[in-house]
Amino acid sequence: MTAAKTEPISLSMLRAVRRASSLDDLLGDLASQVSKAAKVDGCEILLRDPGDGLVLAASTWVPEYVHRMRLGKGLGIAGAALLAAEPVFLPSHAGQDPRFLPYPGIEEHTDDALAVIPLQIDKEPPFGVIVFRKQEAWPLPAARRQALQMLASEVAEACTAFRNAYQTGAVTSRLGQVTEVTRTIASSPYLEEILQLLVNLTAQRFNYKVCTVRLLDEARHELVLRATQAQDKAYQRKRAIKLGESIAGRAIDENRPIIVPDVQAEEDYIGHDLAAEQGLRSMICVPLVFRDRPLGVLSCYTSEVRDFPPDEVGALETLAKQAAVSIEHAKLQVRDTLMQEVHHRVKNNLQQVASLLRLQVRHSQYKSLEEALNDTLARILAIAAVHDLLSREDLDHVDIGSIGESLIQHQQSSLILPDRKIHFEVRGDEVRLNMMQATQLALVLNELILNAVEHGFKRTVEGEVHVTVEQHDDEVALWVANSGDRLPEGFDSETSSHLGLQIVANLTRSMGGKFSLRDILGWTVAEVKFPRASAE
Repeated sequence: MTAAKTEPISLSMLRAVRRASSLDDLLGDLASQVSKAAKVDGCEILLRDPGDGLVLAASTWVPEYVHRMRLGKGLGIAGAALLAAEPVFLPSHAGQDPRFLPYPGIEEHTDDALAVIPLQIDKEPPFGVIVFRKQEAWPLPAARRQALQMLASEVAEACTAFRNAYQTGAVTSRLGQVTEVTRTIASSPYLEEILQLLVNLTAQRFNYKVCTVRLLDEARHELVLRATQAQDKAYQRKRAIKLGESIAGRAIDENRPIIVPDVQAEEDYIGHDLAAEQGLRSMICVPLVFRDRPLGVLSCYTSEVRDFPPDEVGALETLAKQAAVSIEHAKLQVRDTLMQEVHHRVKNNLQQVASLLRLQVRHSQYKSLEEALNDTLARILAIAAVHDLLSREDLDHVDIGSIGESLIQHQQSSLILPDRKIHFEVRGDEVRLNMMQATQLALVLNELILNAVEHGFKRTVEGEVHVTVEQHDDEVALWVANSGDRLPEGFDSETSSHLGLQIVANLTRSMGGKFSLRDILGWTVAEVKFPRASAE
């Protein structure tokens, strides 16, 4: 091979730069062209990672290892060539070199020849290496070595030209992308729609594998997943994460973007298995902040290990600021809308109270006026608990567990006799209901807890009451179980129930659900199942 033979490849490399839509596309094209030009059996391009190791970025030899094979700093012949910034030529028996590292599961020929040449521009530090392979002895006189180095130099120039062109166009492009995304999310008054638009458009416009938004639950000090464009159900069900245990939490604490070069190799990242399954590599977490108050974090993942250049980070920071404004504006709009509807909801709730009072008037079960008023008070407080939680939680959705804890607190403080020792426990899934269902369920839950205390502990003085919540797809299941007095023999909730259980049965039917009360292993268990409404 002579130096003159490398001239035509330069034109084809320029064409490769023009037609490449990504660096991966370009490197794959270049590896193929260079392999043919050098008449070798295989060509590999490895790029430097942030830790001065190497990642296989393109290969005609073992394409299945691209982005999967990594070399630590200075490891292998390629690592030695990178650190020394000097080419390594092994005309034969390359596998016997002490620096040689074979691919796992790949049979290497003992008489392989290698030429490993750093990729660099002028005197700058090399940004990678190119490897030429032959499966037989390969004479490497000075002229051939020079020709291979010229090919490596042209590959380095092509990569740099692509990166420069990409960065030059990216600044203008990203400004347009930010403008487009912020204009779109600002056009929606609905919080959930804003969050979904944010992740969908950011992933699409910036070519990310996955984008997520987690919003801060200040009461629990957790970041709750609220939106992602990932279609995999396992990713959509990711649990809430504590601020102190997460990289996203660190982004909020430090009020700056946090970049992780490779989430699959990062010890502090939560969810390595899912990241590997989804093919997630580099990540950037950008805090969503409004007037120095953290609202959440925007996390973006790539499908390959790469840097986030300053202009990209700046674009995401601008986008995050605009998104925070839109999120806060949507919350204010929801609060304003709720205020306009308060009189309507109060009227509905007063009508519910009136209906309950009419039911009580028609039943002569009460021994005293005080007993009747206490029941009425408990039911009114159940409705009030929902409104109280509504003002403190997620604007128009309330957690069932929070309702249960609020009602139990009232029971413990006012209705349990002093000689009774009853332990309460609320457990299960976090399930949020809209205002209408939350109010109905609060009345149901109040009656079931009241029933467990009054009828389960008439004779028994010590025991437990468990409130359990589960959600399966769109069905919600609620159980209130007590370990006190057992149900009478032959008990039938259809014929033997008192006013409270009749209220439970009626409200459950109005939600399209089913109610049952039975003895299970010595516990009295009330079960309510109903479909969760997607919107009010």
